[in-house]
Amino acid sequence: MIKIDWHKIAILLMTITIVLFGLGLYIAMTLPSSPDPTLRDNYRIIFFHVPCAITSFIAFTITLISAIMFLRSQKLEWDLVSYSSAKAGFFLITAALISGSIWAKVAWGSYWNWDPRQTTVLILWFTYAAYLALRSSIDEEDIRAKACSVFAIFAYLTIPLTYLSTRILFSLHPTTIQLGIEIGLPLFMISISILFLYIAFVLIDVKIAKINLKLES
Repeated sequence: MIKIDWHKIAILLMTITIVLFGLGLYIAMTLPSSPDPTLRDNYRIIFFHVPCAITSFIAFTITLISAIMFLRSQKLEWDLVSYSSAKAGFFLITAALISGSIWAKVAWGSYWNWDPRQTTVLILWFTYAAYLALRSSIDEEDIRAKACSVFAIFAYLTIPLTYLSTRILFSLHPTTIQLGIEIGLPLFMISISILFLYIAFVLIDVKIAKINLKLES
């Protein structure tokens, strides 16, 4: 049986993250300023905002899948993955929410406009904050895992709500088509780097959680 060294994989992912992020950021910074006098160089915040938002959706999807797998198998490892992924997703959606508010201030004149995308992302943020609060409020390991897995499944409903908000309601939020193809390469590179950073975090966090469980048993 082949033994996988998750520690080395995490280090490799972190190395790729640094290279891709640095190169993508360099390309992004060399792009010309926006012709829009309101945005100018401020549009570059999308190179942080978009990757964080996309990766947070991926993180919450992994949380959902892991929660379902735990309920089916009752294997605690799946709950650990679900929790680690939710933690990463929460930090990422927080970064997306803050950077999005900065964009709104520059583009629309106010940090908060109750735009459908802003509002649904805020709902998403509170939902996963409640998930993390629920975990910290239950001491019994099995009960906590089951309760949080069920909650995670229902919490995931906020993801399609957030994604569809700009398609079913009028929104000021720009689409990827409106952003233009010239920023595609650096945006892709930074998005991959953030995704790899997320994966590395989950690998390390789950490993630490397993070690703590062994020490407590």
